[in-house]
Amino acid sequence: MTYTTLIIIWFALWGLLWAVYFMLDGFDLGVGMLYPFLAKDENERKLLLNSIGPFWDGNEVWLITAGGATFAAFPTTYAVMFSFFYLPFMLILLGLIFRGTAIEFMNKSNQESWKNAWKWALAIGSFLVSFLFGVAFANIFQGLPIDGQGYHGTFSSLLNLYGISGGLLFTGLFILSGSIWIGIKTNDELSERVMDFSSKMWYGVLVLAVIFLVQTYFETSLYDIYIENPIWLIDLAIAVISLLLTKVFINKKDAIKAFITHSLLIVSTTFFGIIGLYPNMLPSSIDSKYSLTIFNSASSEYTLKIMFIVAIIFVPIVIFYQIMMYKIFSGKITEKDAHY
Repeated sequence: MTYTTLIIIWFALWGLLWAVYFMLDGFDLGVGMLYPFLAKDENERKLLLNSIGPFWDGNEVWLITAGGATFAAFPTTYAVMFSFFYLPFMLILLGLIFRGTAIEFMNKSNQESWKNAWKWALAIGSFLVSFLFGVAFANIFQGLPIDGQGYHGTFSSLLNLYGISGGLLFTGLFILSGSIWIGIKTNDELSERVMDFSSKMWYGVLVLAVIFLVQTYFETSLYDIYIENPIWLIDLAIAVISLLLTKVFINKKDAIKAFITHSLLIVSTTFFGIIGLYPNMLPSSIDSKYSLTIFNSASSEYTLKIMFIVAIIFVPIVIFYQIMMYKIFSGKITEKDAHY
């Protein structure tokens, strides 16, 4: 296996790790954002918390893995990215902290003020993570103001129209994922109500996706690789088919199939950007000669080989563990099961 092949493989794995994280933690974040609005009473609030209780911390493993893979496989990109996005990444970290502590502390006291504080901490924290990840990746797709002197952007410059569009798309995708997940894990009136909400939310995701794709054509060069290599259009076809099938299954009240197709939509949407970036990782909007690519920011051949061996051994173990966890907690949540 040549050095170039190793670099390309690790770029694909890097994209896959982010896609898996967004797919899995997306429904947790969606439930968190919906928590203050969907539950009618204390019992329903406990049901929502218990629907993600066994899963949310395990799903975050993929975020750590994606960050670790960036650090080890593309250290220059990691260093520059965390310097440029220091403030948004700190806000994402705070959001993750708020989300985790809210889940664990929500029902440690019966005081209504205590529960309300953590309720909104959960919702706001989940929103920050969803929205800011979308903003960050949209700005990467668009290109960053990088030159020989470094980065010339600010946090406010990241909140441009395209960045906000990416943030809203991520938020919408995760809210829809969370609502479908609640439909899977609950029964009766709550499940019916949340699937009706999912049906309406689907139209919001459709509008956000169309706006983002149109903006992408004018604001980025992501489409160039699809024009040069039409074979990659299969990813867009998968995304479109997944979006349409999600609506079909929502209308049929088949939450499990809707969740599968929507998860495929999240993965294919992530890879739409990853494929379009190639071979860049942090493209420069000033001059392409300042862009960080997979080739000028990769680790040594020896490091990538060792990492590849480690990944082959341990990633299947993590996948097996998560499959078993989802199997063990695969049933619907009832009031007698609620313990949060």
